[in-house]
Amino acid sequence: MDRHAATRRLKHLAHAAGIWMPRMHPHMLRHTFVTTMLDAGVSLRDVQIAARYADPRTMRYDRARKNLDRHPTTSSPRT
Repeated sequence: MDRHAATRRLKHLAHAAGIWMPRMHPHMLRHTFVTTMLDAGVSLRDVQIAARYADPRTMRYDRARKNLDRHPTTSSPRT
């Protein structure tokens, strides 16, 4: 199965489920998986392992990066 076949299958399954999105592609599933894990509070290292990222700099899914509660300059030190 190549990427085009995967895209067609995903679109077919989405249509059968009554879901319509323009420009739907399989990478959206990976993005959702990683984002959901980060939103659930899973550590960045565990997400990196689960998503099979070799380099954490390639992970650009952390939508909450600008959240002040998680920013290193405003969060309290751990004891």
